[in-house]
Amino acid sequence: MAREDEMKHFIFCILLLCFISGLASSTAALKTEASSGSYEQAPAARSPNAQPTGEEVFKANCGRCHVPPMSIPQRITGTVIMHMRTRARLSRQDELLLLKYMAP
Repeated sequence: MAREDEMKHFIFCILLLCFISGLASSTAALKTEASSGSYEQAPAARSPNAQPTGEEVFKANCGRCHVPPMSIPQRITGTVIMHMRTRARLSRQDELLLLKYMAP
C-alpha cells in the first residue's frame, strides 16, 4: 500500500513539474512577443485622424495568418470577410475597407 502511495506521489510531482515548465515557457514566449513589438503598429507617417486603407487593415489583422494577395473568388469574398470579422474581432469599418481592398 505504501508503494502505491509513493508511486501516486511521484506521478503527481512529474505532472506538476510538466505543468509548471509549460506555463513558464508560454510566459516567456509572451514576454518575447511583447518585447519584439509584433503587435499592431500604426504607420509612422500617418496623421492620427487619417482613416486606414484596406491594405493596412489587411496587414495589421489578416497578415498574422494569411499572405496577400488572397486568392478568394470574388463572389464569396464578402462571406469570408464577414466570417473572419467575428474570428478576428474586426470593426464594421474594417470589414468594409477589407471588402473594398479584396473585391474592388
